[in-house]
Amino acid sequence: MWQTIFIRRLPGTFFPAAEVFSQAAHFHQHMLSLYVHIPFCRSRCNYCDFFLVTRLDHLDAYFKALSLETALRSGELKGRTVNAIHFGGGTPSLVPLHYLVAWLEQISALCTFADDIEIAFEANPEDLEDRVMKDMRAAGITRMSLGVQSFVPEKLASLGRRHTSSQAADVTSAASGIFNSVSVDLICGVPGETAAMWVSDLHAALELLPQHISVYMLSLEPKTLLHRNVSTGLVTVPDEGVQASMYELALAKLEPQGYLHYEVSNFCLPGHHSRYNLASWKREEYLGFGPSAHSFLRSSAEEIRFANVSSLLRYIAKPGKVLAFREKLSDEERFTEQVFLSLRINSGLDVEFLRKENKLGHRLSQTIDRFAGKGWVRLHDGRLYLTGKGFLFADLIAGELIFG
Repeated sequence: MWQTIFIRRLPGTFFPAAEVFSQAAHFHQHMLSLYVHIPFCRSRCNYCDFFLVTRLDHLDAYFKALSLETALRSGELKGRTVNAIHFGGGTPSLVPLHYLVAWLEQISALCTFADDIEIAFEANPEDLEDRVMKDMRAAGITRMSLGVQSFVPEKLASLGRRHTSSQAADVTSAASGIFNSVSVDLICGVPGETAAMWVSDLHAALELLPQHISVYMLSLEPKTLLHRNVSTGLVTVPDEGVQASMYELALAKLEPQGYLHYEVSNFCLPGHHSRYNLASWKREEYLGFGPSAHSFLRSSAEEIRFANVSSLLRYIAKPGKVLAFREKLSDEERFTEQVFLSLRINSGLDVEFLRKENKLGHRLSQTIDRFAGKGWVRLHDGRLYLTGKGFLFADLIAGELIFG
């Protein structure tokens, strides 16, 4: 059963906010996941294109709006059991904890929390001290996702990160003693990065043994400062071939240490996958709250995707009422999504499902054989799996399997 939520009152003392998680779990046929977008950052990193703001003067107004949106959408929560909650951003660790506790209390009154619910929280190492992390754990956070990006000082400087490599190591180590799962994000393909730097990052992470490691190849997103700097020749990034070799190096280092490569960018020790992310890739239902947050719901035979507007002021003015889009998925869109997302994870794709829905006919077998010959896919018990190398080409493979 859930422990009581606690809020810090005075140094060294706690008081119970509300015993809101003691209700018996009432399981819905399908579990629901929740995402909360916290759109505040101290500054924008040069590679980031997520929706965020770099000022905190709307913090109070934002959480009032979040509470209003949550109340407005209570019908989507009624009778549902929530298996995972993910606080993303932005930088959730910038926000005073009492705001998050108040929202958890509100949401828990509108639905049922699974007994073993995973509540995940994204944080920057420079925001976390032992006392802060212990307060977070007491408030119900079970999983800490650390935006480390690198343990190499030159890479941190290149990315414009605020923490030091020793801070990243100390916080990762301390968090592992507090939370059920700790995840570390690493980026490869940074301007000026060498293979030796990437090996150093992987070794530093493995010494700390977090339960989960995410490996991202740096992508140049339009409208970011990094994209502009590369376009004008101010900086250069490793080419795709070098990035691919760095990715394969991660496979070679992490898998022998017991990390399961369960999704294109994600590795975990057994039982420590990101529950919210895996639910999204498996096309299970999720609700997103806050500006730019996406949702996916099924009702009878329909599947609906929608997203809140990517504007803090418009969101605060009409929380939950201004959508960026709302669409009902066609049969073709559902099939396409199923193929693209299934191939991203290590549970594979049912070949009969692929054959039945797809228009390639006999060419489907030829396409699969061609990818198998390259070492990108393997067939086992009627399911198609990407290999480690194949994960590099996941979207290309999915596109050819669907469209030829």
